Parts: sequence; structure tokens; C-alpha cells
Amino acid sequence: MKHIAFSLLQPALLLLAGCNANSEYSSEPCRFVYDNSIHLNAALASAMVPESRGVFCKITESSWGGVKYLNFQTNNGQQTDPERETEPEKQADFILGVNNGIIVGFQTMNQQPYGGFVAYDVQCPNCMRRENNHLNPKFAVSMSQNGIATCSKCSKKYDMNNGGIVQNGEEGDTGLLKYVASTTGPYGVVSVHSR
Repeated sequence: MKHIAFSLLQPALLLLAGCNANSEYSSEPCRFVYDNSIHLNAALASAMVPESRGVFCKITESSWGGVKYLNFQTNNGQQTDPERETEPEKQADFILGVNNGIIVGFQTMNQQPYGGFVAYDVQCPNCMRRENNHLNPKFAVSMSQNGIATCSKCSKKYDMNNGGIVQNGEEGDTGLLKYVASTTGPYGVVSVHSR
């Protein structure tokens, strides 16, 4: 009888385990699908190559004269001219995380699914939590060449090469917000979204 009861519970346990596996990803709004075979953006491409682990690209959106642009900058200083959004991209209505910015790249610590390709929010999660400011967060992290993201306000450091963990945290601090991310290669499609 015990064996039968466990057999009936097994699918439910697997389902719960699957839910826990996704809990590492943020449910904060994020939606970005970008076809780099159209734009051939070199900064973004450099972060979408598995052999270039440790290169991360920050993606932000700006508007000038009523036209939307995407901006790309890597942690090794490579920056490209803003890319004008195509009509389908404008209609897709990108949501670039909490603070209008996401960071993508292959981490050196290969702990993630999809060969270590990750996406983080540029917003410091600990400043957002401490100030209880989810509506208008304003403290973005800056990236260094060695893969460390540092908050402009609290100076917390996050290791983007190791799941975005906080390096100098205090009790209750968390790592960078992570989103579900995938890529089909440097001049392919990058997809980032909430869980």
C-alpha cells in the first residue's frame, strides 16, 4: 500500500521540484526578444558567444524625438551606436526589467541551464527592497571588466559570473534579479523573460 501511495505522489513531487527550480528566476516584468541577424550588433554578439564567457552586454531602451532606440554596452567597454527599433520591435513593447535595463552573457561558472547563458536586471535588488520602491526604482548597477556589477548607491557587489550572487551582502540580502534567458548564437536571437 505504501508503494502505491508513493507512486501516486511521485508526479506531484516532481511538479513541486520543477516549480522550485524556477524560483531562481524573477517574476518582475521583463520581455525582450531580439533578432541580431537583422541588426548585426557587435556588442550584443560578443556576449552571445559561449567561447567568450565573462563578456556581458547591458541593454537599455531610450527615446529621442519620439523614436525608440536600443543601446548596447559590454563590460569590456565596447559600445555601439543606438539601434533604432523596427516596427515589429516597437509593437512587441519591450519591458527591460525593473529599471529599463537587462544584462546578458555567458557566465564563467557553468551552473545555469543553456550552457551558462544568463540575464540579470540592472536594478540593485537590495536597494529596491530596502526602500520598498518597486514602482520607480533608480539604483542601477555598473559593470566591470572582471564580471562584477556594483550598485551606485549601496556599493554592493554582485558576481555575474556566478549566478549574480552578492559578494559583500548582509543578512537578508539577495543576488541580482535573474530572468529566463536563451540565445541561438551571436547573430541569432536572444530571448529574455520573467518566469
